[in-house]
Amino acid sequence: MSEATTAADSDTDYGDFDFIVVSNRLAVDRVTDDEGNSSWRRSPGGLVTALAPVMAKTDGAWVGWHGAPDEALDPFDEGNMRLVPVPLSEDEVELYYEGFSNATLWPLYHDVIAPPEFHRTWWDAYRRVNERFAKATAASAAHGATVWVQDYQLQLVPKLLRKARPDLVIGFFNHIPFPPLEIFAQLPWRRQVIEGLLGADLIGFQRPSDASNFLRCVRRFLGHTIRQQQVQVPADGDAPAYVSRAEAFPISIDVNAITELAKRQDIIERSREIRRELGNPKHVLLGVDRLDYTKGIGHRLKAYGELLEDGSITVEDAALIQVASPSRERVEQYRLLREEIEGAVGRINGTYDTMKNTAIRYLHHSYPVEEMVALYLAADVMLVTALRDGMNLVAKEYVAARTENRGALVLSEFAGAADTLRQAVLVNPHDIDGLKSAMVTALNMPPAEGIRRMRIMRRQVLQNDVERWSQAFLTALRNGSAGNSDA
Repeated sequence: MSEATTAADSDTDYGDFDFIVVSNRLAVDRVTDDEGNSSWRRSPGGLVTALAPVMAKTDGAWVGWHGAPDEALDPFDEGNMRLVPVPLSEDEVELYYEGFSNATLWPLYHDVIAPPEFHRTWWDAYRRVNERFAKATAASAAHGATVWVQDYQLQLVPKLLRKARPDLVIGFFNHIPFPPLEIFAQLPWRRQVIEGLLGADLIGFQRPSDASNFLRCVRRFLGHTIRQQQVQVPADGDAPAYVSRAEAFPISIDVNAITELAKRQDIIERSREIRRELGNPKHVLLGVDRLDYTKGIGHRLKAYGELLEDGSITVEDAALIQVASPSRERVEQYRLLREEIEGAVGRINGTYDTMKNTAIRYLHHSYPVEEMVALYLAADVMLVTALRDGMNLVAKEYVAARTENRGALVLSEFAGAADTLRQAVLVNPHDIDGLKSAMVTALNMPPAEGIRRMRIMRRQVLQNDVERWSQAFLTALRNGSAGNSDA
């Protein structure tokens, strides 16, 4: 018997919490002071920010891994949340997380930009860890609780929860793209993954096209009846039939936090200092990405290098800052990508740098949000050239930070943000000539045109912040689940 199926056999197995978030990582990070004492600090991510108000209003718990392998911790409280750590062994981190999640699902769901690997040992670990997450969640949830499962690492949890705890209201949100049927079909365990997701009353995606891709896969591989965006999931043994819905809920950012930082005098001064450190060029361009092959960093550098070669820009007039945060450094493809990007930066700088000016300031670091906002303020042009991206919140953060409505955004049409930020300079990053043209257009955009575009984009971002996203999803989940509970 799986770990999840034994979680709740009677009323005495019910937990205490009416609202539970389940994600691969907990909502806190462990920090150690100079004396070696450790404590917990709330994670700065947008998801934590969006759900903290919900946690404050309800008896909320967060289920996730605490970040250290081969360590088991008891549940503990931090702020207004109960945190329920799920232990992972070193082998499980390698097989479930680095393996199946990030070397099978991640490339598959990002249009096989890199080839996915299919290993049965990885799948076995993924299934086993998902069962453990489901067990911990079922044991923590009060009768009739709302459970919101997050992202591609936990796609089997909804079905496991529905089987163990049919009283729960279950939502799932996929933060990355969902691939077309023809790509998803490659996954040997495609049926199990779809069935796992269909355990949720509501499955949220970033874009309508992602929801459509998922529903096509449901129809093809399971043959369930689909009406509009509702899947009629048939009865299974003692379990009754129910309806699962797939809809788009584009995620956003903590707008107030970004705009408040953008107005702080010390951060404004830091943005000026950044430009001075670059030699006060006429134009500053900025790229901010995790070092990931989906982000199109190599395409961006190639286009920028060719603009320097063409003479369309000069190192005296323009500088590119490229922040590439370390990412999955134990995965071989990411190590190779780092070498490739650093080699490209070195070649461009070696060719075009002068004693006073650097073509590309490459920063392989993670930075606090205050420094990121200073960078946003320093940049005349933001470059988001993702080859495939569920949303890309950096694009929205840049727009939110531009409180004076100046600046230009070059945005890949393959990022989810392109659905709503239509006033950006939209580009196909595979088209290097088109990307070069987009950069030149952004650099030379008349001020009045730039202000008009940025004002429209800022209005869209400010009206649709991350709290509105979470409330929209949870409202749809609770309203829609009433039909299932009445069945």
